[in-house]
Amino acid sequence: MTPKWLFKLEAERAHALVECGLKVWGKLPHSLEVPNPLLAQEILGLSLPNPIGLAAGFDKNATMLAGLSHLGFGAIEVGTLTPKPQPGNPKPRVFRYIEEQSLQNSMGFNNDGVLKAVQRLENLPPLPSLVGVNLGKNKDTPLENALSDYEKALSASLGVGDYYIFNLSSPNTPNLRDLQNEGFVGELFAMALERTHKPLFLKVAPDMPTDALLGVCERALKAGAKGIIATNTTIDYSLLPGVRSSGGLSGRVLQDKARAVFAEVARAFFGRAILVAVGGISDGKEAYERIKMGAHFVQIFTAFIYQGPAICCKINQDIVKLLQQDGLSSIHEAVGIGQKR
Repeated sequence: MTPKWLFKLEAERAHALVECGLKVWGKLPHSLEVPNPLLAQEILGLSLPNPIGLAAGFDKNATMLAGLSHLGFGAIEVGTLTPKPQPGNPKPRVFRYIEEQSLQNSMGFNNDGVLKAVQRLENLPPLPSLVGVNLGKNKDTPLENALSDYEKALSASLGVGDYYIFNLSSPNTPNLRDLQNEGFVGELFAMALERTHKPLFLKVAPDMPTDALLGVCERALKAGAKGIIATNTTIDYSLLPGVRSSGGLSGRVLQDKARAVFAEVARAFFGRAILVAVGGISDGKEAYERIKMGAHFVQIFTAFIYQGPAICCKINQDIVKLLQQDGLSSIHEAVGIGQKR
């Protein structure tokens, strides 16, 4: 579990201390852990050691990857990275709801810029985890120039990621979600496909009308996307009465909504795309449920903050037990089993 004293500190101060600890942890010698073969998959030509990923937003600047990889994650996303450095929104901008195991953030893509992150990634030794690079646009870039920002960020980082994610769904950059339309998404993936053959993903918001959401995903896949990540944080403040009126909610309050949105995405696109479930996942049971719904892997974020560094190994252990209870010999057999019935 995360030490209780960390929650007495302001949220970003606590995160900075954790960052320091993970930097040290990443430099220490570690015995080479043999991945459980039941949990390994080959996805889009990539070897994924287990189905538990860390969502973007925790390691915004690629400063903690070595340490995080030794906590057992199968995949880790860095970012969101923008072409130019930017400070993000004014502080305070992260709020904890400890009893509900949830967070609200209005960070605003604060990051050192894509070039600094790329330098750090280039200097890393080989990691056991896959590395996803999550890309966004700068706050001061007009929407009509957004495609250029995504192109710059992608082009600058092509040598360092195993897969790439276009983030159009954060609620914390003004009007960013307006880019979640079929026209822009088609242009975005057409541009990206001209520049790389590495896997490209679209990350979507949980607050879109279902028809619009599925239409955007369909357009992304036709234009070259290989996968969909569902979902980002929510601005449905009815999930937690009394919260602030800005910023995205994550954690357990998002679980049911994120699961419902993922179910729609999986019904429409399982078998046609690599699907990644994120939002409110905090234990092996929920992770396994999303996998059976069609997720090739899942991502956690808020649960990692509340439950601490052992959570990834614990969820993986629980998934192995659930696989064995169901008489399955690999995670591959479980992926989408609910869609096949």
